Amino acid sequence: MSIPQTVVKAHATGNDFVIYADPDGTFEPTPDEVRFLCDRHFGIGGDGLLRLTHPRFVSDLDADTVARLESDGAEWFMDYRNADGSLAEMCGNGTRATALFAQRLGYADGVGGEPLRLGTRAGVKTLVSLGDVAPCGHDVFRVDMGEWKRGETDAFTVTIPGTDGSARGTFVDMGNPHVVSVIGDGVSSLPAVDELNLVVKPVVNPVLESDQNAEFVRIDATDEASDHGSATMRVNERGVGETLSCGTGLCATGVTLLAKTGIHHWTITVRGGTLLVDVSDDRVFLTGSATLVGRVELL
Repeated sequence: MSIPQTVVKAHATGNDFVIYADPDGTFEPTPDEVRFLCDRHFGIGGDGLLRLTHPRFVSDLDADTVARLESDGAEWFMDYRNADGSLAEMCGNGTRATALFAQRLGYADGVGGEPLRLGTRAGVKTLVSLGDVAPCGHDVFRVDMGEWKRGETDAFTVTIPGTDGSARGTFVDMGNPHVVSVIGDGVSSLPAVDELNLVVKPVVNPVLESDQNAEFVRIDATDEASDHGSATMRVNERGVGETLSCGTGLCATGVTLLAKTGIHHWTITVRGGTLLVDVSDDRVFLTGSATLVGRVELL
């Protein structure tokens, strides 16, 4: 196998991963190995695989991309693969799990130290270690998720096969593609967020060639005076299915909610926990916890 004998199980608000360090670039996984490791019955189980390595050891990056990442201060790279073995541009929760893993290995500073500049296929993401922060929990990181791009509000129709009704969706590019639907907005005829069957992959029209993550969100409260709102989100991720959390999906949700409400700061609850999303005119910041569960020795 082209993976090390010892790997680590990690999660960030329930978005779970198999993760390992590859500082010498000798353990680039094959799609079959990713599928095996992420299989919840025959492998370890996870929504995806994270390989912590240097940019120059990632075979799908060209020389110009490697040079750009390194010039932007990214000594380390998060090589993320979906559970189906496909490459992924970005995983917001994965950056926090990777940062905590890097801390424990001595590759990144702890609370009060220098931020970690982590390379991804969507560019360099900067993570600040905050320690314990309510309501997020332990080992919390604030991630500068970078620039966002949003399409026309409610330009897509979103349905779920086997479920009556439809919703309008908004496209958001967070380095990977998302379509976000607000449920209970007077337009959606889908069931309540808690009742949706997201084991079934949602259908988005017009079709996106890239496929997409599909988020469904309920606005729970807003306060214009404090510029703060709270919401509940669920997500079906391309190449994975429903997950307990999706970092880029949370950011895409914050961008969509800003467009609909004018509110910039959100506390968003997903099935795996609670996170903070702060949206400016050109950037998104995501704050949440990460957990290393244990080491696993492959036989």
